[in-house]
Amino acid sequence: MARDYAARCPVSPVRSTWLVVAAVLLTAQDIGAQKVRVDDELEAYPTESVELHCQFVDGGGRTKLTQVSWIWEPVDGQRDNIAVYHPTYGQSFPNLFFKDRVVFLHNSLENPSIRISNLRMADAGRYTCEYATYPSGNEQGTTTLIMLAKPKNTANEVTVQAGTKSVVVAECVAAEGKPAATIKWLTSLGGNHSTSTTNGPDGTVTVRSSYRLVPTPADNGREVTCMVEQRTQERPWARTVRLSVEYPPSVSIEGYDNNWYVGRSDAMLVCVANSNPEPTTVTWTTASGSLPETVVVDGNKLMVRKVNDAVNTTFTCEVKNKHGASRHQITTIVIEALEDPSSAGVVAGAVIGSLLALILVIALITVLLTHSRRQQRRGYPSSGDSIATGSGGSNGGEYGNKARLLFSGSGNNSSKNGTSANNNGPIYTYREGCDATGTLTEKANDFHHHHLHHASTGNPPSSHDILLSGEMGEAERRKFDLDDSMEDEEERYDRFGGVGGGGNMLPPAYHVRRGHGSEEEMDVYLDDDMESQRDGSVISRTAIYV
Repeated sequence: MARDYAARCPVSPVRSTWLVVAAVLLTAQDIGAQKVRVDDELEAYPTESVELHCQFVDGGGRTKLTQVSWIWEPVDGQRDNIAVYHPTYGQSFPNLFFKDRVVFLHNSLENPSIRISNLRMADAGRYTCEYATYPSGNEQGTTTLIMLAKPKNTANEVTVQAGTKSVVVAECVAAEGKPAATIKWLTSLGGNHSTSTTNGPDGTVTVRSSYRLVPTPADNGREVTCMVEQRTQERPWARTVRLSVEYPPSVSIEGYDNNWYVGRSDAMLVCVANSNPEPTTVTWTTASGSLPETVVVDGNKLMVRKVNDAVNTTFTCEVKNKHGASRHQITTIVIEALEDPSSAGVVAGAVIGSLLALILVIALITVLLTHSRRQQRRGYPSSGDSIATGSGGSNGGEYGNKARLLFSGSGNNSSKNGTSANNNGPIYTYREGCDATGTLTEKANDFHHHHLHHASTGNPPSSHDILLSGEMGEAERRKFDLDDSMEDEEERYDRFGGVGGGGNMLPPAYHVRRGHGSEEEMDVYLDDDMESQRDGSVISRTAIYV
């Protein structure tokens, strides 16, 4: 009958709209009337603790609370009661999985919050706080607990042998993490990687990534970096590993310098091997099989104590490791020694010493010659006489302006005290008169006769006698020394012309003195003109020797 009524009286569209609005308002009122307040979602880590808050809100105070329960839903369709509070019967924890790990924070129906300690990864799930009330029935609120786990990250190289196939050379693992981690590889190598995941019984995930390439000996020691990113990490985790590629040895011999001469004692060869792992054996042989007696082997070094014809051969070095063996050979040629290398230092020292000695002798001779020349240039000018500047003149007197005393002494007859042993040689005196004519006369050099004569007559000896005798003291000799101006005057002689130059010019030392005195005065001049030599002889400063 109702169906007939509905068919006869259909609902208008406007009325249907109002019905829908009313249903929405009733649903919103039911939602707004949620009286159990809980946290929507919580995150926690194993071994930590978490608090699950629950509070009943009754605006009008007309709802009567009977008891409250916490229900755990690890998976959909499974509900386990883990904690119950009754105002009369108290607290109850029926689930042994949470025994001694769950407690009520407040002993009250209005705030039945709980704490779960020593969390496990299996504790993840939904936790519902459910009230039994009167007259509205059960009221509840649900909190989702998310268990997080920091992954255990590792990165390691995989030791491989060099070859032609692509193999795994490095691995990176992020184990037992939740949520699952992400692994990346950072490297300049031209390889690739693959990743796999494994779920654990407690909800954790293990991520494994493998890096692959075709290994070569050049790849040994090169680096790759594994980087792990995961929600629980503040920053990405990174680890760099060095690849380990093993290969058989490659060998070369170093140290030969093409200068193995006979007698050399520091010759050496070194066997250089490149391998992974390190060589197990290094063997030296020659073309004949055995090594010469002058050769000593020390590991990869072959040392020659003394080079001779026995080492004029071919040396071979063989190196082995667990992946194979390799060898290399070199032919050494022995040459004749150009010089004794041991005496090179002695020869060099002798040459340098000789040069230094020669320089020292030259310097000494130069000093002696300079000193001797200065001694020979010293003169004894007489007092009262002036030095003429020309060869002619009209100064009258008994004797002219030229007087030369030629004396020859014997240097080999000088005694130790400097006196002459034989001063009996002739003395030639040239005198020129006022008329420009002169005569060369010989005067006997009878010093002892004059000396005795002066001694017998009581007259003191003249300077001439003193010079001839060589008995003049040091103080008396200083009186006849010339100053440095005489040496300068002699040096200026180089600027004078020769006799044939038209000037008839003579050096200042040979300019004659014109005097007006008697023969005795001339003798005084001759006495002053004499100069004693080192060999005991006495010569004239102004004499011209022909």
